[in-house]
Amino acid sequence: MPDRTTPPLPAATSAASEPTPRAAGPAKAIGWGCLGVLLIPLTLIGWLAWDSRGSTDYPRVAPEKMAGRAFERSQEAYEVLGFTRRVRPGVEDPGVSAQNTYSSSFCHDDGLFGVEDKVVEGAYRMSHSWALDHVTEAQAVPGLRRLHQHLKDEGWKVSSYREGGKSRMWDLFVQRNDGSERMSFTWFPDRGYFTGGASEPCAYDPAFGEEREGGGGEGSVVPAGSQETPPVFGPRKPTR
Repeated sequence: MPDRTTPPLPAATSAASEPTPRAAGPAKAIGWGCLGVLLIPLTLIGWLAWDSRGSTDYPRVAPEKMAGRAFERSQEAYEVLGFTRRVRPGVEDPGVSAQNTYSSSFCHDDGLFGVEDKVVEGAYRMSHSWALDHVTEAQAVPGLRRLHQHLKDEGWKVSSYREGGKSRMWDLFVQRNDGSERMSFTWFPDRGYFTGGASEPCAYDPAFGEEREGGGGEGSVVPAGSQETPPVFGPRKPTR
């Protein structure tokens, strides 16, 4: 099991100022120069350490709220794609039948040099996944092209976009906010299966350390939000 790290505490600051040094002789000047050479790498290391600690400076948001945000992202994309089917929570046959599920995962701090891989205590990441079966080319192709343009217009960075090819799969992957928000979409023409999903940034569970149904408490083996269940999935506005 990976090591764990606790939420960072605010760093103390000092407003003390130093008096202006008097003019120094050659020996002292050399001494200050050597000290300056030593301070440069020490300052750089300190900045990197601060930056690494800041990488776990997540907001404190309840899992149900982060789950709701991921669900809304999926709904928006679903509407742009032009789908109107409503999907109940759960999945009967993963990879084959329709799906509407939440998932939660731990967040990790890679440390100063990106090799530590520590689990951040009390932090979690919520995602929403959905899928439709029996999706035709007439539905998937124009829908993905429309969504591709829409997400670019909305400021999302397109990580990958593929229209068929040797594998014949169509897929679209986007991200923003330095990759903390992500969405993915894939259509499998050979079996008419379409998948989509949205992942929200890491957050701290405000109830961390307390008994919470569904995990997420101190020492838990499952992240917060693991027991969240989505509502019925479909367009936000009822279709006529």
